Amino acid sequence: MSPPKLKFRSLDGLLLLDKPQGMSSNAALQVARRLFRAEKGGHTGSLDPLATGLLPLCFGEATKIAGLLLGSSKAYDTVAVLGVTTDTDDADGATLRERPVPVLDAATVKAALVPLTGRIRQRAPIYSALKQGGEPLYTKARRGDVIEAPERDVDVHAIEVLEIAPGRLSLRVECGSGTYVRSLVRDLGEALGCGAHVAELRRLWVDPFRQPRMYSRDALQALAEQGGEAALEACLLPIEAGLAGFPRVDVDAVDARRLAQGQKLRGHPPSDGPVAIHGQEGRVLGLGTVGPDGTLSPQRLFAWAVAGTATKAGNTQ
Repeated sequence: MSPPKLKFRSLDGLLLLDKPQGMSSNAALQVARRLFRAEKGGHTGSLDPLATGLLPLCFGEATKIAGLLLGSSKAYDTVAVLGVTTDTDDADGATLRERPVPVLDAATVKAALVPLTGRIRQRAPIYSALKQGGEPLYTKARRGDVIEAPERDVDVHAIEVLEIAPGRLSLRVECGSGTYVRSLVRDLGEALGCGAHVAELRRLWVDPFRQPRMYSRDALQALAEQGGEAALEACLLPIEAGLAGFPRVDVDAVDARRLAQGQKLRGHPPSDGPVAIHGQEGRVLGLGTVGPDGTLSPQRLFAWAVAGTATKAGNTQ
C-alpha cells in the first residue's frame, strides 16, 4: 500500500535552517515544508549546493517579507584553494587551469583584498541563478551556451583573513545583497597571480539574525520524532523577528481597521523605506510607507490584519 497523502496545514513563521552541504536551497525548503506540513513556504535567497549555514525559511504569511530578507547584509566563512580555477568558481566545477602558488604573507593578501572591498563592480559566475532572457545562467551553462556573465555593483563591507596556509586561504566576508563569494575568491586568485576557487562556504548570519539559533535537518527530524509538531513549532520565530530592523509604527484598533480597508493615515514621522505597522497588542499587521508629508500608506498587510483574526504563529525564541 502507498503511504497516506501528506496533509498540509496553514502555518506562519520563520525557520532558521542550517542548510546541509550538497543540497539546493529549494530542496532544503521542500524537506522543511513537508516536515512542518506547511501549506506555503519560501526561502530568502539561494545558497549554493556546496554551501552550508543559515537559510531563513518563510512559512505562510511570512513569505510576504521574504524579499526584504533577501536584500539584507550577510556574513560568510570561506576556504579558498589557490592555484586552481574551475568553471563554477568552486570545488563542484571542472578544472579550467592550474598555476603555481607564490609564497604569500599577510601583507600581500591584504593588499590584494583592498580593491575587492567597498562598493565594487563584480562579474557573476556563469553557473549562477541570475537570469538572462528569463532563464538562469546555470541552465545556459549546462547546455553549453556561450555566456557573457553580467557585471553589477555590489557592497563588500569587510574581508578578514582568518588563516594563510600552503595553497589555501580562510576568509570571513561581510557583504550586501547580490554579492557572490565565489566571484570574490576568483578575483582574489587572479590578483595573486595563481587563480583560486571556493572549497568551503558557510553562511554565518543574515540581517537581522546576527546570532541565529539554527536548526539542522537532522535535528528537526529528531524533534519531530520525539516531540511531534509541537516541538517543531517551538523552533519557529514570529514574523516580527524578521522585521526587527525596520522602523516601527504603532496604530490603535480604529486606525488598524482603516488601514485594512486601504485607507491612509496622517501624522506619522516620515521614513525613507518600508515601515512595520504594529497593532495595539504589539503584533505586526503588515508593511507600509510613510511619505514626506507624514502619510502612512499600507503596502502589504498580513491576513490577520485584513480579516481581523489571528492565525497560528511561531513562538518567540
